[in-house]
Amino acid sequence: MADAEIDAVRAILASTPRPAGLAERRERLDALGSRYPLPADVLVDANGVAAEWTLTPEAEASRVILFLHGGGYVSGSLDSHRHMVAQAGREARARTLALGYRLAPEHPFPAALNDAIAGYRFLLSRGFDPKRIAVAGESAGGGLAIAMLVSLRDGGVSMPACIWCSSPWVDLEAIAESMSAKAAVDPLIQKSYLMELAAAYLHGADPRTPMASPIYADLRGLPPLLIQVGSAETLLDDAVRLAGIAAAADVRVTLEVWPDMIHAWHLFYQQLAPGRRALAQVGAFFGSHFASMSAEAR
Repeated sequence: MADAEIDAVRAILASTPRPAGLAERRERLDALGSRYPLPADVLVDANGVAAEWTLTPEAEASRVILFLHGGGYVSGSLDSHRHMVAQAGREARARTLALGYRLAPEHPFPAALNDAIAGYRFLLSRGFDPKRIAVAGESAGGGLAIAMLVSLRDGGVSMPACIWCSSPWVDLEAIAESMSAKAAVDPLIQKSYLMELAAAYLHGADPRTPMASPIYADLRGLPPLLIQVGSAETLLDDAVRLAGIAAAADVRVTLEVWPDMIHAWHLFYQQLAPGRRALAQVGAFFGSHFASMSAEAR
């Protein structure tokens, strides 16, 4: 049976096709997120030009989620994902720090990675216990989150409690079978589009560079990982491959494939029941690892 709610989301996407210009693409993604108001009880406090705190009444002061937005490294912003980030924080009973990392083509690889690393180090400098920090990333932000943790691990920095990746883009060559197998049902992401984004971000770097395409990275020592992906995504295989590679590296992995869901379905949670359920699952995942870390510390 068709899902009426996801059909409504598809209609929204069809009514606002992706424009050709980069500036217009950025505006389109921001507009998609801005359709959904931030609840009145969410407190927003800008932290400089590149980061933003959100805090709900449920949040425990010692818990924080570091969030890296999607947008293929060329678009997306604090505005496009604010409402969803706040809800993830509500579900996890944590404050959130969303990063407005620098975007390509003005700031190609590794600018976004350097900003993500700086954001995590900022939390440590503010006295947050790594065992009370969770990392989250959507799409390109998911790949960025994995690359950030690999870089931090190699630098001897303490790992966070856990990580959530939503529809992670971890292979900038886009060679997976789902690129073609799911092309007819994915309203947002097609291989030709990904190739355009990858070229802008890489700026001549090798697409198999592990810090750009972490599907090629050594993932040993990373914290427990939750991966959520929709079955109607060209990035489906990126998520499945990431789960397998992480598991082979002895990382604790939970992979959830959500039937009929499209890329970035969490953004539409205010009108999409699976979006609400997925974020509730995220909150439970974060909460369980915050709790288990708390128990170990006693």
